[in-house]
Amino acid sequence: MNALESLVIASFARGLSVRDVEAALAKALGDQAAISRSTVSAIRGQIEDEYQTRARRRRDGVKLDYLFLDASFFRMHPGSPAEPVLAAWGITTDGKPAFIGLAPGTGESFGAWKDFLADLRDRGLASPLLIVSDGASGLIGAIEQVYPKALRQRCVIHYVHRCRNLLAKIPAGMQAEVKDAYWKIFDTEDLKTPPGPKLVEIIDARIGDLAAKYQGIYPAAAKVLLTDRVGLAACLRFPAEHHHRIRHSGFVERTFGETRRRVRVIGRRPGETSCLTLVWAVLDRASRGWRGLTMTADGLRLLQDLRRPLLKATPPPAATHGHHRRACRRSQTASTVA
Repeated sequence: MNALESLVIASFARGLSVRDVEAALAKALGDQAAISRSTVSAIRGQIEDEYQTRARRRRDGVKLDYLFLDASFFRMHPGSPAEPVLAAWGITTDGKPAFIGLAPGTGESFGAWKDFLADLRDRGLASPLLIVSDGASGLIGAIEQVYPKALRQRCVIHYVHRCRNLLAKIPAGMQAEVKDAYWKIFDTEDLKTPPGPKLVEIIDARIGDLAAKYQGIYPAAAKVLLTDRVGLAACLRFPAEHHHRIRHSGFVERTFGETRRRVRVIGRRPGETSCLTLVWAVLDRASRGWRGLTMTADGLRLLQDLRRPLLKATPPPAATHGHHRRACRRSQTASTVA
C-alpha cells in the first residue's frame, strides 16, 4: 500500500479531486488494477486523520542529542504569497532519525519560532544537546528562550553567507587573501586535538586573531567575523564521526525540496490544513528512509559527558536569566565539556 499511498499523496498535492485521482490511477495502472473512488477517499481520510493525531501527540518519549530546524515556503491559498512551514527533526540518543513535527508560521519571526518550539516543549520534548539552524535572528532568539541549555550550531551554509558578507567589506585586491584566511579558520585536519572545548577554543582563537589582524584597517569586516562567533564551532564539541552531519540542516532543505516538487501547485488546493497535511505526509514517509548516526563507545562517552553539565537541573527561581546563563557557562568551562 505504500507505493499506492504515495501516488495518492502526490496526486492530491497536485490539486486533484478524489474523482481526478481515481481517473489518474486508472490511467496509470489500467482499469483492472485501478482502485475505487471510495478507496481513494479512505486513503485521503487516513492521511488527514494521521496528521491531526500526530500533530497533537506527546513527545516525552523522544530523547534527542541533535535537533535540526528549518523552514520552507508553500502557497497555501490561491493568489496569495507563499507562507512558511516550520519543521523540526532530530537524531535520538541512540542515533536514530526522528521527524519531530511541523507548523505554519507567520513569517520566520521570533514569535512564530517561539510558538513552534514552545509547543514541542510543552508536549514533552526535552532539550537536545545541540540545535542546528540558520542564522535568522528571530530563530536564534526563540531557541535561546525556549531551549536555553542547548548548544547552538549555525548551518554550514551560513559560513558561506558570512564569507560573502566579509568580502563585501574588503577591497577587491585583498579579497582572495582574506577568503583563504577565513576558510583556514575552520580547517581542523592539521590538528591533533580531539573533539571538545579545547578544539572549540582553538577555532575561536583563530577567529579572534583574524579579526584583530584586520580591525585597524577593515573594522566592518572584523565586526562580521566576531558576530555570533559562538555558533560557528559548537559542533566541534561532539563526536568527530558526527561532524559532517551536524554542521548543517541541509538534509531538511533537501527533503523540503522533494516536498516542494510534489506540492508545487499547492495553490490549486486552498487551505492551510490541506497544505500542512500534504507536507507532513511527504516528510513523514520520507523520514522512514532517513539515515541515523553511528554511535561508537567513545562517542557515547563524549555525549554523556556533554549531557551532564548542559542538561542538569534548572537553578532555583530566584536566579535571574542572565545569572543562570553565566553560571551555565562557568559550569561548562569548569567541567571541560560543552
